[in-house]
Amino acid sequence: MNATVNENCIGCGLCAGTCPVCFTMGDDGLAHGGEVPANQLASAQDARDGCPVSAISIEE
Repeated sequence: MNATVNENCIGCGLCAGTCPVCFTMGDDGLAHGGEVPANQLASAQDARDGCPVSAISIEE
């Protein structure tokens, strides 16, 4: 599975705080997604669901 962050990201950092294995904050001040290990899926989904601008998607 893979997590992606779209152009709606406002750089609040909620996703990186919720699931740091899957999301990082870049030098551009925005979040960046990555590979979602099976044992991190619930945390990644929590980050997606908590995103204030719905910028996160998780796909297989």
